[in-house]
Amino acid sequence: MLFENLKPLVSAIVSKENTTRDEKLLSICQLLSDSIEYYNWVGYYFANHETQTLHLGPYVGAETDHTVIPFGKGICGQVAVSNNNFVVPDVAAQDNYIACSFTVKSEIVVPLFVNGINIGQIDIDSHVLDPFTESDERFLEFVNLEVSKLF
Repeated sequence: MLFENLKPLVSAIVSKENTTRDEKLLSICQLLSDSIEYYNWVGYYFANHETQTLHLGPYVGAETDHTVIPFGKGICGQVAVSNNNFVVPDVAAQDNYIACSFTVKSEIVVPLFVNGINIGQIDIDSHVLDPFTESDERFLEFVNLEVSKLF
């Protein structure tokens, strides 16, 4: 039920007036990080299709050196190419994984589409092994559908 309770809060952030897009994205990241115990790092990456790179946008969590990720590299880079959700129950079992921190055990990445184009993604790291379910995927798809209204 937690996800259902968060949906109107996400929608309210998106529709808030006199707030920049980045402020809204940061508020969404903060809401998810604060509300879902196993969401330990929450952020957005945005695609530059000309350079085939992802660029870090607003996020909440530990600092990361991964501010630019080439398409195809790591979980985020793979989602930029596949256009599909990617749930990683155990990052240690992934060959094409870019380690951010030894504390990260699992990851979920859900693409953000605007007019059918993958313009970025929400990326969530967890310090827990295999916490993400289909409910997380559906919820994050909802979040990104709301976020797409900002573009």
